[in-house]
Amino acid sequence: MNHLNSILIEGRLVRDPLFRMTAKGIALCTFSIATERFYKQEGTMEKETSYFDVESWTKLAEKSRMCGHKGRGVRVVGRLRQDRWTNTEGKAKSHICIVAEHLEFRPEAKREGAGSAAAYDERVLTQVFADAPIPGF
Repeated sequence: MNHLNSILIEGRLVRDPLFRMTAKGIALCTFSIATERFYKQEGTMEKETSYFDVESWTKLAEKSRMCGHKGRGVRVVGRLRQDRWTNTEGKAKSHICIVAEHLEFRPEAKREGAGSAAAYDERVLTQVFADAPIPGF
């Protein structure tokens, strides 16, 4: 029986996505997103920023490379994966990342010229679905 492992998160890309091919020739794109949460504490508004690592595979990786760039808003639907290992000093380590199964890149404002109102590029709201299971998982 599979247990529920699902996450939905929105934020902005911290840096441009890193695209590469694995040794088996499978496309992999990794990027980090920052999310912000605002809350009131003792009468003042506070901001909490969290950072999350995301992986996208195969066709989703290629779309991430084409559409993603630093600062662009993105919504990620996926699952959490924990990697565990022992470092050279014998200490147990772990890393949790989000494996994307669906991505939506937010529209970007496009400037027509100095002083003009921003217009939205019709092509930029991009929804991407993973259409195949990730090899090796």
